[in-house]
Amino acid sequence: MTERGKFQLFPRSQGFFPYVWAVYLILPILNLRGETGVKLILGGIMIAVFAISYRQLYWVRGGVFNVWLTTQMVIIVVLSLFYTPFNLYMGFFTVNFIAYYTENKGFKIAFTSFVVMVLSVLVLVGRELEWVSIMFLVPFIVIMLIMPFGVRSMHQHQKLEKELDQANEVIKELVKREERMRIARDLHDTLGHTLSLITLKSQLVEKLVTKNTERAQEEAREIQRTSRAALRQVRELVSEMRAISVAEELAETGEMLRTAEIALEVEGDISLEGVSDLTQNILSLCIKEAVTNIVKHSRADKCFIGVAKTAGEVRVTVKDNGIGLQNGERCNGELSDGNGMKGMAERLSLIDGSLSLSSEEGQGTTLIVMIPLIVKEATGGESA
Repeated sequence: MTERGKFQLFPRSQGFFPYVWAVYLILPILNLRGETGVKLILGGIMIAVFAISYRQLYWVRGGVFNVWLTTQMVIIVVLSLFYTPFNLYMGFFTVNFIAYYTENKGFKIAFTSFVVMVLSVLVLVGRELEWVSIMFLVPFIVIMLIMPFGVRSMHQHQKLEKELDQANEVIKELVKREERMRIARDLHDTLGHTLSLITLKSQLVEKLVTKNTERAQEEAREIQRTSRAALRQVRELVSEMRAISVAEELAETGEMLRTAEIALEVEGDISLEGVSDLTQNILSLCIKEAVTNIVKHSRADKCFIGVAKTAGEVRVTVKDNGIGLQNGERCNGELSDGNGMKGMAERLSLIDGSLSLSSEEGQGTTLIVMIPLIVKEATGGESA
């Protein structure tokens, strides 16, 4: 009910709603005015028990819930018959909890009991009331009897939304798991044989290098051809994976920064037409990593992201106005060892990209990512 003995008046998930309703418990207290002696004491005790039941009904379920709900109805009947019929207004507390029944059977029994209670009180005290008082009570009683259906519908809608969110999370996890399994199968089927062949040929070259130099050189050239073929296979495999574009990543980044109360300014052509999916995917991962660092470590309130495309390269600049890199962290072109910088550099190396990080303490940090649009073939093989 509470976190390891820490007292909570009402569940935090309910927000301020229970506290607002608790204010109306002052009405039955005001209705005790004019009472004296034992009747005043008993009335105060019943209102106190009613207040306790109001608190408990937010926490308990099952049979205990039924007991507290029945207690409320009994108190309302006694206070309405022996004090004032206007204590029927306390039924608004009860109908709110009647809506908590998720099963139709429990809801129908509780609601029927409540209707019988209200009608019984009206029949017993109706003769003593003036028509003006009756006409004043009727609209509130009608609202009281309709209220459980509205509140129950709202609870069911919230429950369905929660279940839908949980189902979406499960689906996302299943998709991720299936994608990981597919990648593992593809890597095994695509590269397993190739890498085994390279290993065997390397062992053969080691044996031939002192016995048959020409044969060893030929086998070495064959290893180079095989490794280039493996590299092409990896690139084809990566390009088939689902990639996220820079524009999509900037949309998600905007949400993250808004949540962190950091203003975002974006400049440049974020569509990057003509730039490959692989390049956009790696750029997106770099932007995500950089923005995550800003949110976690920079203490900034502004973030600038610039995207520039030229004939020869794509340049992405991520800048903040935070505290900058602290003492002991390397900058000005050299990479900090932490905060994902190493992983970012490794991703960029796949496509001959580079990054630079510059900062002055207290004046923010600037990260520049550069990726060539034309990847040239390197000497002796292909570059990534």
